[in-house]
Amino acid sequence: MRVPVPDEILPADRLGRVHFVGIGGAGLSAIARIMAARGLRVTGSDDQDTPFLPALRELGVTCHLGYAAEHLGDAETVVVTTAAREDNPEVVEARRRGLRVLPRSAGLESVMKGRRVVAVAGTHGKTTTTSLLTVALLACGADPSYAVGGVLSATGRNADAGSGDLFVAEADESDGAFLVYHPYAAVVTNVAADHLDNWGTEQAYRAAFADFTDHVDRAGFLVCCVDDPGAADLAALARDRGLTVVAVGESERAEVRATDLRFEGTTSTFTVHDRGVELGAVTLAIPGRHYVLDALAAISVGLRLGFPFDLLRAGLEAFGGTGRRMESKGEAGGVRVYDSYAHQPVEIAGDLQAARAVAGNGRVVVAFQPHLVSRTRIFGTAMGEALGAADEVVVLDVHLAREDADPDVTGALVADAVPLPAERVAFVPDLDDVAAELVARARPGDLVLTLGAGSVTSVGPRVLALLEERERSGA
Repeated sequence: MRVPVPDEILPADRLGRVHFVGIGGAGLSAIARIMAARGLRVTGSDDQDTPFLPALRELGVTCHLGYAAEHLGDAETVVVTTAAREDNPEVVEARRRGLRVLPRSAGLESVMKGRRVVAVAGTHGKTTTTSLLTVALLACGADPSYAVGGVLSATGRNADAGSGDLFVAEADESDGAFLVYHPYAAVVTNVAADHLDNWGTEQAYRAAFADFTDHVDRAGFLVCCVDDPGAADLAALARDRGLTVVAVGESERAEVRATDLRFEGTTSTFTVHDRGVELGAVTLAIPGRHYVLDALAAISVGLRLGFPFDLLRAGLEAFGGTGRRMESKGEAGGVRVYDSYAHQPVEIAGDLQAARAVAGNGRVVVAFQPHLVSRTRIFGTAMGEALGAADEVVVLDVHLAREDADPDVTGALVADAVPLPAERVAFVPDLDDVAAELVARARPGDLVLTLGAGSVTSVGPRVLALLEERERSGA
């Protein structure tokens, strides 16, 4: 549901007791955690017992399972997930009482007030770049607050209320949330059409990023990866509007540049140059060119904030990843299993390129779950084409999330577009059947990769269990 952003967004300490509808999601749980850590009274509800809830309960946050009007208690402010339905009983009750009802974006803006905000935006790479920047700043002793769309391995959390003045935030464009923020500095990793269910047209989507740059403090700066055509166009526009822009990438046009990229197994190494001066080499413990560019953006922000390269590098080299971003789930029967959040063609291509480097001489066996009917309708063919970089492909049915099913838009649309022989592609609509299908296709030395923003993340552990069973039986 769409909740209007109020004309005035109060600082968090003026919101009274806050109740979160959908507190188990990555976005709302992060805001709730920061508020609770600052001493605010916080409660919430969700229809699922998600992995984010135990950490909130440890902070004393009451997290109800299921939605009911009485869960509001004496709340004065209610923050609502975009996934909530209009008839959600807690939202209905909040409106009946005339309580302050905020969307996620306003909730995040409330906790960012009074901090020097670095907002990380882009069609792809937001979570990883936000995470990389956070760990780099932590290594510099900055102790920033942060809110990220995944669990940071360095801390085991998706958010923290730091003691420093910096606040690093993932700035989501899907529902226009990033237009609520007023950051000191910003990153745009790339700009390619997505979320057209909300924006309608690619032109409107790109225009939103132009509007976002107008929100950046003119005393601050914008970091753009100019290897990406959309971000390069945005960089030129922002400069014309008087904003300081730091261009990054492999391109010779880049002010902060990565050269000598090398990918070996699960590592990525590159050399950093700032305005023609070589600063040194960085080796990441994550594979893939797209992660190099994310790290380069993080380095650029750190340098422009005045932090030393050596400390930034130390933080990045210690980075162990973010949950669901090429995350290793384990190995069994000689087969390695990874999980990643990629759900759009460019992201799929990037993660398959990384998987190929990790697999070495082994094959890449991928399971992909399309996310959202609207996205699959528009990009389904391109998703299938991107999956052609794997050796074996299993496609699930569409994860509906906040949308209703459409019998004309299923995972078969994606599977039919995979440019591989028919015997190497399978459409398996039932989630419960996917693990067995993957194990039937995988052999020792292979890498199994589960891709998608939905429930496909649960498949990896099942694959490992079946592989162990196969190994024990000698099959």
